[in-house]
Amino acid sequence: MLLPGMDGSGDLFAGFIAALGDQFEAIVVSYPPALALGYAGLTEHARAQLPVDRHFVLVGESFSGPVAIALAASQPPGLIGLVLCCTFARTPRPLLAPLRILVGVLPMSATLTPLIAPFLLGFGAPLALRRALRAALDQVPPARLRLRLKEVMAVDYTARARSIDVPVLYLQAARDWIVPAAAARLLASLCRDWRLVQLRGPHLLLQSVPGQAATTINNFVAALAAERTQ
Repeated sequence: MLLPGMDGSGDLFAGFIAALGDQFEAIVVSYPPALALGYAGLTEHARAQLPVDRHFVLVGESFSGPVAIALAASQPPGLIGLVLCCTFARTPRPLLAPLRILVGVLPMSATLTPLIAPFLLGFGAPLALRRALRAALDQVPPARLRLRLKEVMAVDYTARARSIDVPVLYLQAARDWIVPAAAARLLASLCRDWRLVQLRGPHLLLQSVPGQAATTINNFVAALAAERTQ
């Protein structure tokens, strides 16, 4: 079950899902752009879509890490593992937290996408990937992006992370300019069953190196499934 980044659409998972193959079914959660939902509301929106008749693994990318952590901490029936990709349990840039009150006046125009794309996709990202990023962000009203950014700057789900009782795989981007390595170190200190795999790539790892990410996650899920059959 895939939880999307800041755009909330899930559209940017297309290449990653193709790389996953047909070994496991991928369910994509999309966040409603028309609703002003913070982390609590988005968590309940995602909870309503959890499978009820099978085992599953949650994959929380970037912005959705706290949603995935909250869901996993509640120990829903059927959950056997958690994948956290380039994400955090607590605001990843705490020194910027006092500036949260200024987010409301930040420009969130689509024309800014070319400026932020290098930080998300790396310099020299394929044109098709940059266009996909812009298309995904264009779907979200600026007010929603501001709200989600405010949520990131205030979140602290460290207590919930301590309650996670399933194996956790953390995918870390070697060239992540958005989420520092300290975010993974904090999670490592909180989660009981933890493993980290670093892949060469930028923040949007599932989009930039979908094949490597898919192989890593497939191996993780296959190992979990094998353990359950022993």
